[in-house]
Amino acid sequence: MFRAYIVDDEPLARDELKYLLVRSKRVEILGESDNVQDAITEITEMKPDVVFLDIELSEDNGLSLAKELETMDSTPAIVFATAYDEYALQAFELNAVDYILKPFDEERVHKTLEKTEKMVGTNKHITIPPLLNGDRNGKIPVLVGDRIILLAQADILYLESNNGKCIIKTIEQEYKVNEALVVLEKKLSNIPLLRVHRSYVVNLDYIAEIEPWFNSTYNLIMKDSSKVPVSRTYVKQLKQIIGI
Repeated sequence: MFRAYIVDDEPLARDELKYLLVRSKRVEILGESDNVQDAITEITEMKPDVVFLDIELSEDNGLSLAKELETMDSTPAIVFATAYDEYALQAFELNAVDYILKPFDEERVHKTLEKTEKMVGTNKHITIPPLLNGDRNGKIPVLVGDRIILLAQADILYLESNNGKCIIKTIEQEYKVNEALVVLEKKLSNIPLLRVHRSYVVNLDYIAEIEPWFNSTYNLIMKDSSKVPVSRTYVKQLKQIIGI
């Protein structure tokens, strides 16, 4: 059994989470608060193994509390428990163990406890090392549904914009994510990317063939045999880089 602390400014949400945690018979609830100031004081004194933390607090933002907790000598594990999925990548960068969405699902909470238990261990505190960023480990965190997946940049064939969201095509599969194409394009620093269409960015390392198409446009045949269109706007740049 490990020890937990809950930070949430919604009493009903705190009660719901407490009920599920106690019901699991894996967690001892040390305390709870509805604001950052009280949480910092009590967490410092109580030294819980894990903090379940909401992000949108009435007087503050839970992300700022997570940053504060990182400076503690005995850093608790952090699980973000929130109604907002748009903060998941920021949570990941703060070394969160997991990110669960309201209303809480009991099975999902159990999975979170399993992950937390593996990291924390019984009645042990942990210090979570800083996560290597994409420039150093060649990976990028992406939010897929309620999961955060680490993708190796070198495995990405191309990115496709689709109705404001983005499809990341890798060697083995594709992922639909909520981030815009231009945002992901800026995050990818370890691979030779080239925009070839307003809706497509390709990894030059995976171009197998360039196929002439209509009206002085082209199709790129990627190494997995998929096709990516090249619009007339980007043809000149493509030719310069490829050397044709």
